[in-house]
Order: sequence, then structure tokens, then C-alpha cells
Amino acid sequence: MPHIGIPFDIERGGVEIREFFEQLTGAQRVYGEPYEKDGVTVIPAAAVRAGGGFGKGDVRGQVAGGTGGGGGAISRPVGAYVIRDGEVRWEPAVDVSRIVLGAQIVAGLALVVYALRAGLAGRRDAGTR
Repeated sequence: MPHIGIPFDIERGGVEIREFFEQLTGAQRVYGEPYEKDGVTVIPAAAVRAGGGFGKGDVRGQVAGGTGGGGGAISRPVGAYVIRDGEVRWEPAVDVSRIVLGAQIVAGLALVVYALRAGLAGRRDAGTR
């Protein structure tokens, strides 16, 4: 996953926080730089998630002060827009690991259903004896 490093100063307040997250999740992070080859333009796209937390201490009580904060973003490719001869089409990215995980879940559910049905059939047979 790409790391996005953006300078951030918690002491500057809320406006800086808003700008920080706009930079993390803005269109420049979702859409990559277009590139062209042989008359075809490709614009890659990604799904971006961001989160963070911030804090500030207090001079009252036993704690004399403090600040803190953290944030981050994660992105994954989702596809690309392909422009050829004035026509635009969406080409989704294929995530093989998600396909494999889906197949494993379906196979697991099928085994559970089979085991439950076999167990119920065994009970019915035992009850008729």
C-alpha cells in the first residue's frame, strides 16, 4: 500500500486538520496521472480511506500539558478509465485475492450445510429404529 506523507501541525487548529484530510483523500489521490500511448489515454483510479485522531492536554490537574495526534490513509486500485477514439469505458481492476477468499467462503458454507444435513438425516434414521 502506498504511504502518503503530508506535513501536519496539530497546533494550527481545525482549518489545518480539514486541509490535512482533503490532501489525503482528494481527487489527486483517487485519480492517478493520465497517460497516453498509441492514441489511448488511461486514467487509473483508486479507493482511498483515511482516518485519524487528535488530542490536546490541559494545564489543570496533574497533567501539565500535551498534544498528540495521528492519521493515515490507505488506497487500493479499483480500475481505470480508458479513452479511445472519443469513447470512454471503465475497466475494473481484478483483485485475485478477493476472488479466492470468496471461493473459500462459499466452499466452507457448502461443507457446513452438507454436515448439518447429514447430521439431521442420521438423527431421523436413529429415531425410526
